[in-house]
Amino acid sequence: MPLARLIPCLDVANGRVVKGVSFVGLRDVGDPVELASFYSDGGADELVFLDIAATPDDVATMTSVIVKVADVLEIPFTVGGGVRSVADATRIIESGADRVSLNSAALANPWLITAIADRYGSQAVVVAIDAGDGVVHTHGGRIATSVATIPWAIEAAERGAGEILLTSIRQDGKRTGFDLELTSAVRDAVSVPVIASGGAGSPEHIAAALRITDAALIASIVHENPTGLPGLRREVENLGISLRPLKERV
Repeated sequence: MPLARLIPCLDVANGRVVKGVSFVGLRDVGDPVELASFYSDGGADELVFLDIAATPDDVATMTSVIVKVADVLEIPFTVGGGVRSVADATRIIESGADRVSLNSAALANPWLITAIADRYGSQAVVVAIDAGDGVVHTHGGRIATSVATIPWAIEAAERGAGEILLTSIRQDGKRTGFDLELTSAVRDAVSVPVIASGGAGSPEHIAAALRITDAALIASIVHENPTGLPGLRREVENLGISLRPLKERV
C-alpha cells in the first residue's frame, strides 16, 4: 500500500472556510487562502477545497478563490462543489486545481465521471460520497437518496473515479473518531484509494483510520490551530503510521 496521506479540507461557503457538526451549524473558521498557505507550508500532503454552498444554492464554484488558493500551494489540490459538466471541470482545472471532486452531479449523471476521466485521466477525478444510514446523501449532506453506499462506491470506481472521498455524516465534525466500519467496508470493496473523512479529533483517530485506508481528511482538528499541523504529523508517525515524506509530497 502507498504511504499514507494527511489531507486538510477547506469547506467553503461564500468565500470563507466554515465548519459544522454533521453538516449543520456552520461557523466561520478563516480565510481559505491563508489557511491553504499554512497547510502547504506545514506538512499537508494534499488539500481539498469544497464549495459547500455551490450545489445547495445552485451557484458556480468561486473560480477567483480557486486561483488564489492554487497560487499559494506546492501540493496537489482537489476542488469540489457545483461541478455539473465537463466544462465545469475544465474551468476548475484550468484555474489551478489538480483534481475535481464530484458528488450530487455524479449521482444524477454517472456518465460524467467517465467523461471527465476520459478527458483528464482518472487521477483527476474524485467521487465524494456523503454517507449516512447506509445510503448516499446529496446537496451537502442535506438530502438522503435511495442509493446504497457501497454499491455506489463500486460503480464510481468502475466508471473511472481515481479516488473515493468517503464522509460519514454521523461522525462529521464531532471529533469522536472516524466511522471505521464504513471506511473499511468501502476500502475492501473498491480497487482505488479511499480517503476517510468525518470525525478526526486526535492523532489516535487519524492513525486508526490510516491503518485501514489510504488517506485521512482532517478539518476541525487543524482549523483551530493551523500551525499545529507539523506536530500532528509527528504524533501520527509516532503511532506507527508511515506518512509520505514531505520531500515527496508534490
